[in-house]
Formats: sequence, C-alpha cells, structure tokens
Amino acid sequence: MLTGKQKRYLRAKAHHLDPIFQVGKGGVTENMVKQIDIALEARELIKVSVLQNCEEDKDNVAGRLSKGAKAELVQVIGNTIVLYKESKENKQLQLPR
Repeated sequence: MLTGKQKRYLRAKAHHLDPIFQVGKGGVTENMVKQIDIALEARELIKVSVLQNCEEDKDNVAGRLSKGAKAELVQVIGNTIVLYKESKENKQLQLPR
C-alpha cells in the first residue's frame, strides 16, 4: 500500500509519461493484463488511456487492471490511469519513506 507522500511522488514522475496502452471497445482482456504486467516489470510506472468507446467505467477498468497485474493504482485522472509496480529485476524508482 502506498502512502500519500509516495503517491504524490509517483504522480509527479508520471506527469511527463505518455500512455502506452489503450482500453477500447473490447474492454480489459486477459492478454492486455499480461502485457501491462510485463510493461510494469520493465518500467515500474505506466499510464493507460481509456478511450471514449470503452463500454466499462474508467474506475472499474482501473480496478481490474491493478488487481490483474497486482499493481498499485496511483491515480485516475480524466481518462488516464497511472499504475505502479515495483520491479524485481529492473528497479529504477526510489520511493520516499
């Protein structure tokens, strides 16, 4: 579980990132969750964009993605979801205490 200070730090780091995944009409798929898990292992912090034609609620999408990839949900802002998961092999971010 992330503290408020850690979430603030991660939000600042994520500000400059571009979304690398898009959730569209098909919604959240098992393959998408696997790909996001792989991307989180490589990058630790990613953005996911929820498209206008997505039939699911963006908060529901965020919950399913974070639960499926076992990641921390940092923020849902507009149609963008920010996810964080500490990398086992490729640690890049040092979270504040």
